Amino acid sequence: MLDLAFDCAAVQPERYAAAPTLLFTLRISESTGEPVHAAALRCQIRIEPARRRYSGAEQTRLYDLFGEPARWGDTVHPIQFASVSHVVPGFTGHTDTTVAVACSYDLEVAAGKYFASLDDGEIPLLLLFSGTVFARGETGFSAHQIPWHHEARYRLPVTVWREMIDAFFPNQGWIVLRRETLDTLRRYRGREALATWDDTMERLLEEAGEAAP
Repeated sequence: MLDLAFDCAAVQPERYAAAPTLLFTLRISESTGEPVHAAALRCQIRIEPARRRYSGAEQTRLYDLFGEPARWGDTVHPIQFASVSHVVPGFTGHTDTTVAVACSYDLEVAAGKYFASLDDGEIPLLLLFSGTVFARGETGFSAHQIPWHHEARYRLPVTVWREMIDAFFPNQGWIVLRRETLDTLRRYRGREALATWDDTMERLLEEAGEAAP
């Protein structure tokens, strides 16, 4: 019977991806010495926001997700970040494998909103593993399910996340608008002869009495 263990050794941005992507280096160990032919791995990645502290500014930005800080004991729960599948080549003993995780910068998505609210420190992640491992023994091939209790934790530096996002969207962010709202903004921008959408939003904030920082 196979005896597997999982660990997350490192996370770094993919510098040549077409979209923001993080590379997770997973270390997989098998302690019985039985050769592993291949593994069809599934990995869920969750954010564990209760496992770190937050500054006053961060608490303000996280209001949409968790409400007033006084209620965080009831409202702060794990946030789903990603779910990926990955094929692990054969190995004996242990192996390192790299899993690519595409990341969204959509601020309407809970994970994106959470990441964008942080100034520094680390992001506590929980990786949950499942899937099927194929082993080759003396009597042929066998298939083993990866039990759901296999997991690993990793504390992702906020600087790694910002380095990845800044490579694609330097000093920029995304918001989602209804088509009717966007059409109205387009007419306003044309009427006011504003060069960019940033100029348009800044003008509207000024008219509303909100000074941009």
